Amino acid sequence: MNVYLAEFFGTALLLLMGGGVVANVNLKKTNANGADWIVIAIGWGLGVTLGVYAVGQVSGAHLNPAVTLAFAMNGDFPWSQVPGYIIAQILGGVVGGILTWLMYLPHWRVTEDKATKLAVFSTGPALKNYTANFISEMIGTAVLTAGLLFIGSNKFTDGLNPIIVGALIVAIGVSLGGTTGYAINPARDLGPRIAHAILPIFEKGKSNWGYAIVPVLGPMVGGMIGTVLYRLVFKGIFDIWTIVTIIATVLTLILGVIMNKKSKHGEIVKIF
Repeated sequence: MNVYLAEFFGTALLLLMGGGVVANVNLKKTNANGADWIVIAIGWGLGVTLGVYAVGQVSGAHLNPAVTLAFAMNGDFPWSQVPGYIIAQILGGVVGGILTWLMYLPHWRVTEDKATKLAVFSTGPALKNYTANFISEMIGTAVLTAGLLFIGSNKFTDGLNPIIVGALIVAIGVSLGGTTGYAINPARDLGPRIAHAILPIFEKGKSNWGYAIVPVLGPMVGGMIGTVLYRLVFKGIFDIWTIVTIIATVLTLILGVIMNKKSKHGEIVKIF
């Protein structure tokens, strides 16, 4: 299998399982309707585990543009393949969103709340403050990429790595996921959000593109932060990527402040 096809397939599978558990818990008239957050966190973790088992031997199973960028920054992945991987991952996210829609086809009509339908496909903040939301996504993704690099530096029994990676996703979900829904993966949010925008979902409402930059830019910068911290603390490396990451972090936070100021009065929850 081609590595780009593997990333496409693995991400689609991940999004089917991850989006599927959100739909199972939140859409009306499913047998799991009303289950709690831990079910969603476990579903996402097992979805990642399955995706890694499926294509890990072919492409390394990044399944996440932030992870691809992190591995390239750390010298573990060729820069020439980064654009192709990211495109494949986003397209896989779109297909994963479409498959989730098909899986729960009769349940969209009986679910009245538009926000609930959108939440199956993409993330949103529990409390809207763009600066805080960026910070949440950056911290969560920094833990992800640093964690993956930690895992990669240890030796495990053959076949155990995907389970460890899935456990990392569950840990992030239960510990850090409640603020923004822990996208921690631009393809996980952008791909299904595109699917939501193009699918004929019954009374679906808007796709909330005004927020979409947070789960895309936040994880990309967070992935850089996690990589730089790993390299700085464990390898003693301070290089151009450290400087680039600091600049990207500052600019992202400034963007959050600007977006807060441009938002409607009373829409943004104050931090201080």
